[in-house]
Amino acid sequence: MKRLTVAGRLLITALILGAIFLGYKYLGGQEVVDKMAVDRAQAPQTEATTSDTESSASGTSSDNEATDDRQGSFTYTPPAPVDGKLKGVVELGASGFNSFIIKVDNQKRWSLEKAEFGNSLVTENMATDEDVRIGLKKYIGTMLDYGVGAREIHFVVSSGAAKAEVTQKITKALKSLNYVVNQVTPEQEGQLALKSVLPQEYTDKAFVVDIGSGNTKISWLNGSKVTAIETYGAKYFQEGTDDSKVYQEVNAKAKQVPSNLRKTCFIIGGVPFEMAKEVRKGKERFTTLSAPIAYNKLTNAKSKSGVNIYKSIADATDCEQFVFDWDANFTIGFLLGL
Repeated sequence: MKRLTVAGRLLITALILGAIFLGYKYLGGQEVVDKMAVDRAQAPQTEATTSDTESSASGTSSDNEATDDRQGSFTYTPPAPVDGKLKGVVELGASGFNSFIIKVDNQKRWSLEKAEFGNSLVTENMATDEDVRIGLKKYIGTMLDYGVGAREIHFVVSSGAAKAEVTQKITKALKSLNYVVNQVTPEQEGQLALKSVLPQEYTDKAFVVDIGSGNTKISWLNGSKVTAIETYGAKYFQEGTDDSKVYQEVNAKAKQVPSNLRKTCFIIGGVPFEMAKEVRKGKERFTTLSAPIAYNKLTNAKSKSGVNIYKSIADATDCEQFVFDWDANFTIGFLLGL
C-alpha cells in the first residue's frame, strides 16, 4: 500500500466500500433498515391509537353507567285537566315541608303548577307557639297569593314524621288556625302514592314504589282494591341495621307483587329523585332509571341505603323499567281522593 499513489489508494477504498454495499443490499440489510424506519414511524401512532382506544373504552363504560343501563324507553303524556281548580297540599316533615299546588278537574286529571321541596324556613326560629303561628300564616299566605282558596289548602303528616316534636307543635298551631291536619298510616301512604303516580293505562301492568326516609311502600292494584305493604326506609342505616338484612326483607316483600304487574314500576321518593337527576333529559316528566349498579357512585349513607332497597326490589321482580315521576307525590294522591 505504501508504493500506491494517493489516487490508487482512493480507488481501492472505493471498490471495497462498493463491494460491502452490494453485499449488504443483496443480503437483506436494506430491508432491515427500511423496516426499522417504518416501525419507528408507526410506533407513536400505535401508542396514540392504544391510548385513544383505552380512553374511548373508559368513556363508553362511564356513559353506559348513566345511559345505556337505562331499562328501556318510556313515552307517556298524561291527560291535561279541563277547567281545573287549584288545590294545595303541604306535607309536614320533621325538618321542613314539601308543598304542592295542582290544578285538577272533576275527572281527576291533574297537572303540577308549583312545588317546593324541603322548605325548612317554616320550621326555623320557632321557639314559641306564637312563632309557629306567625310562620305558618306567612307560609299559607304565599299559597293564597298564588290563587289557592283558603278551603283548598290541606296539611298531611307523613307516617315517618308523626312522632317528631316539631311536627306535633306545628300540628297544634294549624288546628288553632282552624286547619285540619291529616295523619296517614304507611299503608295509606302506599295507596295515595299509587293514586297519584299510576296512569289509568298501566293499572293492569305496573306497580308502584315509594322509597321514603322512614319507610318504603310497595303498592299495586288487585281489581279495584289497592294492596300496599311497608318495609324499610332509606334511613335504616341510622339504626345500625345490616344491608343484607334489609335486602332480604325488601326482596321477600317485593316478590308479593303479581307477576303480570312487573313490566313497569313507577317509583317516587327522595333517593329515586337523586338517581333520576343523574340521567334526566331536559325537563321530561318521566325519567327511566338506570340499573342499580349504575348508582354505586352515590356515596352518602342515605343514598347508598336507598340504592340497596332499589336493587332488592329490582332483583325480586325482574322489572323491565323503573320510571320516576317528577311531579307525583303521595300527598297529591290525598288531594285526588278528596
